[in-house]
Amino acid sequence: MQNERLYNEILELASRKSIFYPSSEIYNAPAGFWSFGPVGESIRRKVIDFWRKEFVQKNEMLEIDGCITMPEDVFKASGHLTSFVDPEVVCGKCKSRFRADKLLSDKLNKLIPESLSLSEFNAMMKKNNIKCPSCKEELSEVKKSSLMVQSNIRGEKNFYLRPEACQSIFLDFLRMCKTMRVTLPKGIAQIGKAFRNEISPRQSILRSVEFMQMEAEIFFNPEKINDIEDFKSVENYKLRILRAGKEDVEEISCKDLVNKRFISGKLLCYYLAKEQQFYEKLGISRDKMRFRELSKEDRAFYAKESFDFEVLTSIGWLELSANNNRQDHDLKEHGSGSGQDLSFTEDKKFIPYVFEVSIGVDRTLYAVLELGFVKEKDRNVLKLNPRLSPYDVAVFPLVNKDGMDKKAKEVVKILKDNLYEVFYDDSGSVGRRYRRMDEIGVKVCITIDGVSLKKNDCTLRDRDSMKQIRVKIDDLPCVLNNIIVFNKDLEEFGKFVN
Repeated sequence: MQNERLYNEILELASRKSIFYPSSEIYNAPAGFWSFGPVGESIRRKVIDFWRKEFVQKNEMLEIDGCITMPEDVFKASGHLTSFVDPEVVCGKCKSRFRADKLLSDKLNKLIPESLSLSEFNAMMKKNNIKCPSCKEELSEVKKSSLMVQSNIRGEKNFYLRPEACQSIFLDFLRMCKTMRVTLPKGIAQIGKAFRNEISPRQSILRSVEFMQMEAEIFFNPEKINDIEDFKSVENYKLRILRAGKEDVEEISCKDLVNKRFISGKLLCYYLAKEQQFYEKLGISRDKMRFRELSKEDRAFYAKESFDFEVLTSIGWLELSANNNRQDHDLKEHGSGSGQDLSFTEDKKFIPYVFEVSIGVDRTLYAVLELGFVKEKDRNVLKLNPRLSPYDVAVFPLVNKDGMDKKAKEVVKILKDNLYEVFYDDSGSVGRRYRRMDEIGVKVCITIDGVSLKKNDCTLRDRDSMKQIRVKIDDLPCVLNNIIVFNKDLEEFGKFVN
């Protein structure tokens, strides 16, 4: 019950503060579509920017922005038109639709693979007497329902909205090789929307029809999977991993994971380490994260190995990303489907393998919100990494008169000129203004008072500790840079600026 309460509190906060909310809500639109307000979009954008800097730029990846709508032939070659399906049942009375694997998983309290055959699903549904959760009536036989979302272009129906961002990357691989002087291994990244015709969209932004992904596809020579110099930087770093068939998470160094052949090569282990480090830098504690290795039965048929990155939330372990060794499946199939040669020449000609890191932006946003949310005696606090705060800083005049408001607006201009995102508020008591900023995760609040007019300084107040220091206004850009970018403690830093 406590866990359900926390989940509902996050949804209430998200709605009340315009973090996210149902799309087209004045028209009572169907489930599975969500909009992000000013606060939510700012945090989400900063998650993306942080990933771009930490994962894409530091690993010298190429970034593209492919088209969302793609022709049918793309998805014939990729296999989506035949195999991208979910097991669906329909209530004969209320016509509600459900995923059979979800109903069985809830009933049996264990994960039921969606890859089971229809006969296996139907036998299990009958054996466990699964009824409609809404009205307790009989359900239909299980059928496979396509997750593809079709799009009509000039009256033609042979176009689809992409169900994952990675297909654009595979289609652009040949062009990148011709125009960007590619040497392997090379990552190609993309951030963008994807669409899935979910049978029963649920749990707000955690399972929706339209969602955002951060994708990186790393192309490599399978014979040189261990030829990666940067591996030294992570070889002693420990991944938290739940190996297939095991019950407990183990902390194993990257070096041991490769030496013991738990993971097939250094390249894969390196990028898993960089992903885990990314989430640590976002502020998620190690004890609430893991890579769950998928068994052969659970992973896609083309994947040699798969690891889902998960974090522990109020609704259980939540998958934030999928990491798959896709081998040469994608380039081989698109080469065959298009009639183009997608091979690469490096000593000899070969089809590159691909290691995929596919991160759900909206799920990551939810995890950051929930794991940063703290209820204290007289306030709610969103303890975000300062680099994710929707505003870098909030500025308040103590009172809206006697020149304090004018001075506060001068401070706002100084900070904006230094490229800080600033929220100005002169309404209500300062205490209430602090609480409003605490609740959306703003790390630093600046107050201009009567002393500020005499000494050209201001009060900086820390979100987490609520401690305050006085700082010269001329020093603000430097001070804020150390607090926001380098996450320096405000009180300790104050000793050096006073």
